[in-house]
Amino acid sequence: MGIAKLKKPGADEQPATFLRQYGGVLLGLLLFALVVHDIFGTHGYLAMRRTQHEIKKVNADMERLNKENLRLEEEVKELKSDPRKIEKIARDELGLAKPGEVIIKIPPSEQLPQDPASKP
Repeated sequence: MGIAKLKKPGADEQPATFLRQYGGVLLGLLLFALVVHDIFGTHGYLAMRRTQHEIKKVNADMERLNKENLRLEEEVKELKSDPRKIEKIARDELGLAKPGEVIIKIPPSEQLPQDPASKP
């Protein structure tokens, strides 16, 4: 002989009715929140695209800098070994001359325009 528990009529039916009525809406809201988080979140789709764009930009900068480094290395080699290159810099940039030579500088405003096709 056990003790019978008394139940209120409809006490267990209330949560089940609530889930039947609003379960689809709650599930839809949860799904919507997850999709929004996956797109706009800290590690979402848009953040991933932005990071990929930055990586491409950095790689392009690295490639450009590597090419510039190679060009500068070649220039350093030429400066160490090519006497004509050294003489050209001494004459053009430093204004030096060999003994017995006279340097005449013409201001750029008085120089004749040069035709790029007529260079030797």
